[in-house]
Amino acid sequence: MKKVSWLLVISFVLVLSLVGCSVGKTTEPVGNVEPTEIMVSAAASLQNSMDEVQKEYALVKPEIKLIINFAGSGTLQQQIEQGAPADLFVSAGKKQMDALETKNLLVKESRIDLLGNDLVLVTGKDNSKITSLEDLTKADKISIGTPESVPAGKYAKETLTSLKLWDAVQPKLVLAKDVTQVLNYVETGNVEAGLVYQSDAKSSTKVKVVSAAPESSHTSIVYPAAVISATKNKQEAEDFLKYLQSSDAMKIFETYGFKTLVK
Repeated sequence: MKKVSWLLVISFVLVLSLVGCSVGKTTEPVGNVEPTEIMVSAAASLQNSMDEVQKEYALVKPEIKLIINFAGSGTLQQQIEQGAPADLFVSAGKKQMDALETKNLLVKESRIDLLGNDLVLVTGKDNSKITSLEDLTKADKISIGTPESVPAGKYAKETLTSLKLWDAVQPKLVLAKDVTQVLNYVETGNVEAGLVYQSDAKSSTKVKVVSAAPESSHTSIVYPAAVISATKNKQEAEDFLKYLQSSDAMKIFETYGFKTLVK
């Protein structure tokens, strides 16, 4: 009988302790709330600057968690068209943003021209053969972004066509999925030269800028931004877009070689 009694007592104590634990779990502080996630689709050329912006915004708005998807603007456009989650889109070209606006996939009144950039010719630091855009005819391999889907590639094709170099260099071209890949090809020596943004060239210690493309040789380089109409966090996305236009954010972008377009 004594053994049975002790077993009952032990069982009773265990039940009480379990109840106590479960009660403890339901009384977590109300303020311990998960941050709201904002999905940002951003052109690959923005990665270094946006990574820094992301860190700064976490200090300003700790209740917001930015998740940034970097890729070529054409790829991001297709993802958004196919229903991939995105609250905000920052493109490296107007063409991709125009396509989304035509399909009513943007909050139209939110669209702005955020940044500008320059197109430059880069080579490896030890390359002495290519000293100008005209010297591209001497190169064995040249990389640009795929003109149909990569804005930097489109600007590159316009420049080479304007300078009457396109036909001569086309057989030498290695097309890339985004401008970051172009830069990587030049850095690793897989190609002798590439056409990238000034902001990309500035971020690399392995390439040198040989020449800037004349502004008259290509359409204006503009990075538009807009809130995606399917967002479930419209206010939060608009708040972040407003922050991107702030002087604090613009200082970061300028440090990485971008031009300010917001007045």
